[in-house]
Amino acid sequence: MLFSGFLVGLFLGLASGEDGSAAWLRYAPLPHASSYNFLPSSIITLNSTKGSPVYTAQQELHRGFRGIFGKTLSNGSSRSRSESIIVGTAHVYQKSYGEFDEAEEIEEDGYFLSTEGPQVLILGQNERGALYGAFDYLSRLAQGKLDAVSYVSNPHASIRWTNEWDNLDGSIERGYAGPSIFFENGFVTDNATRVAKYARLLASIRINGIIVNNVNTNEMLLSPQNIDGLGRLADAMRPYGVQLGISLNFASPQLLGGLGTFDPLDPTVDAWWANITNQIYARVPDMAGYLVKANSEGQPGPLTYNRTLADGANLFARAVKPHGGIIMFRAFVYDHHLNESNWKADRANAAVEFFQDLDGKFDDNVVVQIKYGPIDFQVREPASPLFSSLRNTSTAIELQVTQEYLGQQSHLVCIAPMWKEILEFDLKADNRSSKVKDIVSGERFRRPLGGFAGVVNVGTNATWLGSHLAMSNLYAYGLLAWDPALGAEEILQDWIRLTFGHDQKVIETITDMSMKSWPAYENYTGNLGIQTLMDVLYSHFGPNPASMDNNGWGMWTRADKFSIGMDRTVKNGTGNAGQYSPEVAKVFENVETTPDNLLLWFHHVNYMHSLKSGKTVIQHFYDSHYEGAATAQTLLRQWESLKGKIDSERYEHVLFRQKFQAGHALVWRDSINQFYYNLSEIKDEAGRVGNHPYRIEAEKMTLDSYKSYGVNPFHAASGAQAIVTASNSTIGTATTKVTFESGTYDVAVNYYDLIGGKAQYELHMNNRTIGSAHSFGKSRRVLRRSDALNDGSACLCMWAVSSHRTAEWRLAHDSTGV
Repeated sequence: MLFSGFLVGLFLGLASGEDGSAAWLRYAPLPHASSYNFLPSSIITLNSTKGSPVYTAQQELHRGFRGIFGKTLSNGSSRSRSESIIVGTAHVYQKSYGEFDEAEEIEEDGYFLSTEGPQVLILGQNERGALYGAFDYLSRLAQGKLDAVSYVSNPHASIRWTNEWDNLDGSIERGYAGPSIFFENGFVTDNATRVAKYARLLASIRINGIIVNNVNTNEMLLSPQNIDGLGRLADAMRPYGVQLGISLNFASPQLLGGLGTFDPLDPTVDAWWANITNQIYARVPDMAGYLVKANSEGQPGPLTYNRTLADGANLFARAVKPHGGIIMFRAFVYDHHLNESNWKADRANAAVEFFQDLDGKFDDNVVVQIKYGPIDFQVREPASPLFSSLRNTSTAIELQVTQEYLGQQSHLVCIAPMWKEILEFDLKADNRSSKVKDIVSGERFRRPLGGFAGVVNVGTNATWLGSHLAMSNLYAYGLLAWDPALGAEEILQDWIRLTFGHDQKVIETITDMSMKSWPAYENYTGNLGIQTLMDVLYSHFGPNPASMDNNGWGMWTRADKFSIGMDRTVKNGTGNAGQYSPEVAKVFENVETTPDNLLLWFHHVNYMHSLKSGKTVIQHFYDSHYEGAATAQTLLRQWESLKGKIDSERYEHVLFRQKFQAGHALVWRDSINQFYYNLSEIKDEAGRVGNHPYRIEAEKMTLDSYKSYGVNPFHAASGAQAIVTASNSTIGTATTKVTFESGTYDVAVNYYDLIGGKAQYELHMNNRTIGSAHSFGKSRRVLRRSDALNDGSACLCMWAVSSHRTAEWRLAHDSTGV
């Protein structure tokens, strides 16, 4: 269908607010559309039955045209083809209209989209493919991409699933957007309306499966009531071509079935799993399969009985094979009681050590699900060597959309550029091109299965993930799972147009913010491959480099007074570098050839070791943390520049988080720098670390109903001190005289809610309220507010009502927070 002419009547002002629930499927009226002769006037739907993906495609096309163009399409017949959209499977189209040239090119789940002829053709290899084609067509229209096109689009990999870490009680492990949409009070939810909406969202980015429950699972999911509930979920998802899957507790035969064992080679255990699996498939005949976490972090598994992990995986593979099911078996297996005094101990080695000798011993419907890096979703890791170690086993890559270690949706971190680096990394198996993306598709080693698993953890919050900007990561995950050759910025800009509209300033600003965000976060949290220096023992949020060592979890930095980094060389370290192919291992084994951004991942060096930039390691730490924190300040300013161009509800929601990130980046900067300055006693060449001329220490203010409080870890507060209200019901005040020179200042109040705390405060200057804040469930929060000191002095006062709260003061003279 050729586009020309003029389109009128589609100019609407900004809505007062949007809650984010429509995500990128807003189908907003299209402004400034390129003109064209005519729009399709009808839809011809082939092989459509109510509730099928083709029927859904028809409904979606009606919905999209009403929203984008204000036009109602009629339902046409096969006899009136002109000015119509024909949607259905290629097979039925050929039976009705004859052959078409591209039919043989369409693979499973793929589709053919053409707008070149007298009608629009959307033809899938299967019904799901037809739905994907309809979403693709509507996405193009919603973005104003009105040029005539004709192409076949096929998936890069067959498995494109999400993992949801939802618990039966309705909580979500590492979820930041409210309670579960799948479970409540120990059972599958009765109302699956939001589940259907989520399936629609996933289908629009071509995701074909959801594991609905936590990998640390409860065996009661397999109770009769919950099996019936799983059927309700599957029924809600089926119209969108999204298949349900579940995680299993390996010990269920014992915990739920009353058997004396869960040994995978015991015939009674085998029979128990076959029976329960048959029951599930009787209610969910198209169930995708099972996800299994075994013998990791205290979970039961086959090693309990001295069986192999392959024995465990194949137990489930046998049960689902008659039904066409798949087993996703996680490679996340390691000992979480490692001894750091053992120089050779290394959690990063665990996946290869556990799985390499099992290569070829897994059944054909087993896929080993491998985290993208050897540790655990860190801000910077090398690609896992296990991808190239398993030549005779199907594999999938596990990515994390939920920002567990990346700011928990309180920080803007666009993750797609990181994923692109991993997917494009060449592991050079057998000295041949062996990119991760080609291994997990099954192409490189000619495996029958493979693909992607993304940990998403949506909740009941209208934004789905708890942050509007974080949704770009979910969108990118789906598009990269379908086609990892796509560019991160290309995907991002499509998402911006669909989510926020066509204003060029909006597109350019959010693109710039997003593309800067991962490098900035890496800079102010943990760089040179040292991992994210967060609180590894508890919250996984906020800086705590002291927690990274002297624990059994194996996420170590081995930092001491003189040196830092994990020695993973074969020559003197843990041998992790040797798990890669010889060509890659040669690069990582040598400190001179290892990229600086992975230096401390593979090498233990002196703080004064010179990088390729010429800086020392410690000075790079100091500088990068200041640079990253400074970038976080610019992200706030950039977002503020969009006021009036984005509806008020979403603007204010994002503004709140950008203020938080700008302040929390300062907390990260100072905490990390102070820790390593104290440890190494090496001064910052720029004289910044430990030198805060514009900082007002809370414990040195005039206090009423406050008392001094020693902060732990010490480096989280300057001077290691804060103040705490005398009791939970106390209204305290802290007052000081500010005598800085006249100018405009950003005031940052750094306060800490202790566990269970619900703090609130107001900040006054010369009896005028300039800021206030309430706890929102994080352990640290910073309020930033620009205000002028016109006469060079002011009285600064804060009062607070607290249930366990502490505070410290920071006053920044400029936007860099120096």
